[in-house]
Amino acid sequence: MQDAKEEVRARLNIEDVVGEYVQLKRAGRNFKGLSPFTGEKTASFVVSPDKHIWHDFSSGKGGDVFSFVMEVEGMDFRQALELLARRSGVDLSLYQGSVSQEIAHHKKRLLAVSDLAAMYYQKSLLSNPHAQEYIFQKRGMNKTIVQDFRIGYAPDSGDALTGFLKKKGYSDKELKDAGLVNRYGGDLFRGRMMVPLMDPTGQVIGFTGRIIERDDRPADSGAPKYLNTPQTLLYDKSRHAFGLSQAKDAIRKVDYAVVVEGNLDVVSSHQAGIKQVIASAGTAMTEHHLRALSRLTDHIRLAFDGDKAGLAATERSIPIGQEVGVDLSIISLPGDAKDPDELIQQDPKLWQQAIDSQQPVVDWVIEQFAHREDLQSAAGKRAFTSAALRVIKSLKDPVEQDHYLTIIAKMTDSTRGAVNKKLSDESDIEEKRLKNVKQTSERAVRSQDRNQDALLAIALIDTRLQKLFDGIDHEVFQGEERQAVAKYLSENAEKEVSEIPSSLQQYEKYVTMLLLHPDVDNVAWNSDNRVASATDKLSSLQVNFKKTNTKEKLLRQESIAREQGDNDTADEYLRQLNQLIRGEK
Repeated sequence: MQDAKEEVRARLNIEDVVGEYVQLKRAGRNFKGLSPFTGEKTASFVVSPDKHIWHDFSSGKGGDVFSFVMEVEGMDFRQALELLARRSGVDLSLYQGSVSQEIAHHKKRLLAVSDLAAMYYQKSLLSNPHAQEYIFQKRGMNKTIVQDFRIGYAPDSGDALTGFLKKKGYSDKELKDAGLVNRYGGDLFRGRMMVPLMDPTGQVIGFTGRIIERDDRPADSGAPKYLNTPQTLLYDKSRHAFGLSQAKDAIRKVDYAVVVEGNLDVVSSHQAGIKQVIASAGTAMTEHHLRALSRLTDHIRLAFDGDKAGLAATERSIPIGQEVGVDLSIISLPGDAKDPDELIQQDPKLWQQAIDSQQPVVDWVIEQFAHREDLQSAAGKRAFTSAALRVIKSLKDPVEQDHYLTIIAKMTDSTRGAVNKKLSDESDIEEKRLKNVKQTSERAVRSQDRNQDALLAIALIDTRLQKLFDGIDHEVFQGEERQAVAKYLSENAEKEVSEIPSSLQQYEKYVTMLLLHPDVDNVAWNSDNRVASATDKLSSLQVNFKKTNTKEKLLRQESIAREQGDNDTADEYLRQLNQLIRGEK
């Protein structure tokens, strides 16, 4: 069932699942909320989309999306897997026993044949002068970009590729399942410039082919200019972001991503040295696209067409961006350039200038609505405000909403009261109903353990505290994982930790949770108080540890004395134990 588990996990966003039970708010790259397991009043429940994990510091519970459903629904693993499989559309029957291994093997074969097809297309380009002229001369691509994107050529014949792949041992079914053949079993792509579609790791999962016209033989008028691989086990167009494997380093470096409509816009942009660009692969911007990009940056710039369809696509992206928690802006192309590729052909600097001159998405949408209506007429004002308020309702921040309500009132020469009333009357936003959490009998984690977690979490990021661990007996901390972190701190003073050290890899989940710990802003742990607080807590841990050891020793001695029939000595040990306990009260 491991393959089924991973497939379900890949299709779900953990924050969406958890968000059905916990009211989550974005906190940087993570989400925070109140624990569903305890009655806490300060949020200490953390979800990390990057790590695909959650942790509740008030109860000590944590794990992946499956463990969360098991906890909140009181289910075992199999039940949780079935519930999440239904939600994600995964057919578990395909992963039963030997079937699971067959699917994994089949997927591996499809990846291999897709990679081999890309190599074949590349070699075909080298032997076809007409294709080379089109790609290098007419399209203006250089050899480096052709190699980076593995661009090739599909021969204009019926079965050149299929014949080659069959000789390599691939079956008709494998070629069909990889999306490489047409309904007659011949080559799907013919006489086209071939651009491989790759997953975020750079593996080929499909192709897009751009037809190449020939002067001596005009292309079939019924043939589409662009042809893409159909839906396959590897390729899902609603999830694919073209160029992401080539762009992700640049996106991290500049801290923003540019999303264009066409794949060749991406290729041209990368050749111009502007590499933080990906394409939505001919589909509307989806939540999956934005979530994939949000793991690299919080700033997304959209370069869509300014026509009615482009406006609608942009408007649809606003609530998705709000849900994901990214900052959306719009890139407008200057002059008469119809797409980034054409603008780059004029001057690459114009494309960078357009990117730098991005406009907040809501401002752009409101302007577009205003251009389409007569704001001097009552009917125009009504249509404009209805469209604009539809967008404003999707904004989650009240200050941001207030900002745009003022702008709308000013643009329509209306009062704020009138605009507010219309927003209120038309609002269809309902308070989100959270699902009930199954109550379990397990007690919340002890406050002592929470204090230890807070101390270790802050010591990892504040080097001033680390030297305090020198000479501390690691056993004063509860549990193997806490003791391991304390030992690391005592041996690696003055080394701030932002990534999991190699010596703590076996405790990866716990250390990750410490690095996500929400209590670093607690008053007791602010920058001025940290050293004193840490000193007090370490001292308290040592005292309590010593008392615990003494109590355990007295209990052992009292038990031995009883067994030996020495009741007087046993009573003395019991007296000392009671005295010690009373002293703690």
